[in-house]
Formats: sequence, structure tokens, C-alpha cells
Amino acid sequence: MKKLFLLGLFLIINGSAKELPKGFAYLEEQIPTVELDMRYYGNNNFIGKPIKGYLSSRAILSVKATTSLKRVQEELKGFGLGLKIFDAYRPQKAVDHFVYWGKDLVDMKMKAFYYPNIEKKNLFKKGYIATHSGHSRGSTIDLIIIDLETKEGLDMGSSFDFFGRESWISYKKITVQQRANRMLLHIIMLKYGFKSYSQEWWHFTLKREPFKRYFDFDVE
Repeated sequence: MKKLFLLGLFLIINGSAKELPKGFAYLEEQIPTVELDMRYYGNNNFIGKPIKGYLSSRAILSVKATTSLKRVQEELKGFGLGLKIFDAYRPQKAVDHFVYWGKDLVDMKMKAFYYPNIEKKNLFKKGYIATHSGHSRGSTIDLIIIDLETKEGLDMGSSFDFFGRESWISYKKITVQQRANRMLLHIIMLKYGFKSYSQEWWHFTLKREPFKRYFDFDVE
């Protein structure tokens, strides 16, 4: 009995006992070999500071999408490759944070790194920021393929969340190897039931999403 109590205390302290809405799961619990680099929990993102709603560096996804993603990871593992996650479920309050930032045309802190060739005032018009995101429905994921030994991401020709044509799937002014890496990610994600977004090589959504509503619970 004492051991059970201590186990429960350990889980609560470490956040594993956090009750998620039905139909959601923590990715790292279901896919222990996946790497996490949750950009919106820290400062390494296009705003340059933690985003509202991200209270921990965990990744949450619908159970259905998690099951499909696990199959992707298992196939890649056979080639010494795996997945690194940049973002998964995103609370609506985080999307609202993006919108608020997008309207502040004075804050250009991260422009040189994330949108050097686009005027901030045009980020809405060009589709890089919107009032709602598929991420908030729980079955959209941002990721990259990595070498399991080095944990380094494959060279995709542009960085995650780079706003510009360089991140479009159809962009051709990159090396043959970079195009091949994008193709590998694209093909294996489509194989296991995801669809891509033409302007972001890292962005995939489960074709048969289990939820149509937008959620706003925190990532914690």
C-alpha cells in the first residue's frame, strides 16, 4: 500500500497523472523514443518568449493521431531514424497570443530569424497566422525526422517555423538531398494517414480527425 502511495505521489509531482480530456494522450508516454523540442514552451520561437497555455514542455495529441504517429516512429526506427516534435496540440489561448502579437507591428524581435523576407503586417494575409489553428483540434503535429544516434534533424532546407517560400513543400531552390529529406517525411506521414500543408514542410494533420471543435486546455 505504501508503494502505491509513493508511486501516485511520484506521478503527480512529475505531471504524468494530469488528467487529459477523453481521447487525448501524452506523446512521450505512448511513444517513449520520440524526441521533444517544444518551441512554444521556451524562447526559441517566432515571438521570442513562452506562449500562453504552454505550462510544460510536454506534447499532447489525440489518441487516434498518436497511434498513427507511433507507426511512423516504428518504421523509421528500422533505418536508424526517428521523430522530433516541435508542436502538437495547441490551446486556443496560444493561437490568440499569436494573433495579438501579429497585430503589434512594433515588436520585430525575431524577424531576422523567422520572417526576414516578409513584412509582419502581411503574415495574416499570407496565411502564416490565423485566428484558429488545426493544432487546437488535437490531431495536427509539427515535426522533423532525426538521426536516432546523434538526435540531429535531417537538413530540410529551412528551419521550423520559417515564414517564407523556402518552407513550402514545392520549393525547388534547395539541394537534392534537402528535397529528398522533405520527400521522405512527406511520404511516410501520408502513408500512415496524415495530410500535409503546402506552405510548411513540418506540418501534418490526421486525415480523419476525431475532433471538430477547438480546445483550450493548457499543456501541462
